[in-house]
Amino acid sequence: MSKVQDSVHKGLSWFNFSKTQAIIILCGVYIFLSFAGNIAATKVTYFGQLVMDAGFIYCLTFTWRDLIHKQLGKQAAITTIWLAGILNLVAALYFQLVVYLPAETSWALAGGQTAWQFLFGLQIRIVIGSIIAQIVSELIDTKVYQIWTSGFGRNKPQWMRVVTSNAVSIPIDSILFVLIAFSGVVPMYVIGQMFITNIVVKAIVTALSAWMIYLVPEKPVYAADSSKR
Repeated sequence: MSKVQDSVHKGLSWFNFSKTQAIIILCGVYIFLSFAGNIAATKVTYFGQLVMDAGFIYCLTFTWRDLIHKQLGKQAAITTIWLAGILNLVAALYFQLVVYLPAETSWALAGGQTAWQFLFGLQIRIVIGSIIAQIVSELIDTKVYQIWTSGFGRNKPQWMRVVTSNAVSIPIDSILFVLIAFSGVVPMYVIGQMFITNIVVKAIVTALSAWMIYLVPEKPVYAADSSKR
């Protein structure tokens, strides 16, 4: 596997990323996954016969957080988690303002105002639930990852650090999110289904995406930022 990582490092080094570029790419993708997941979660859908929200792209944030931790360090991962939470909250509050802005008559008659109010009126609860669940679970994910990589799992295959940290953080994220976002909106048996389905889907995504930890090698993929402007 070290040969694979060396090949990945060599390939990424070809792009000659600066540290600033690496930070923007890694952290930007994380924030996108978080934001897109929160918006998509306003739709309740099915996974087979089970009910779940449609924000399953959010599942990738757990593995992507591990990439940030591995390449940029623990503090960068923690900062990105908090930044994503703050940006999602600010966006949700802005959407609430938009809900209350006067709607153009023909657009409102076509159902635009009703649809916007339903989606983004519900979205504030979803965002709050997501922010709380995300910050709590991903800070725990960060802690478990750090303990694993600096202790018992130091010499273990890298995919195991992803699986181990996700196995702890995913159930915490799932139960906090569905309770805060959907209590009183859907029946409790549906919330139970959503909790189970979220864990199943996130476990599947973890299994399919654990290989991504090898996208960034242990050594930096970036060159030192130049002091010249």
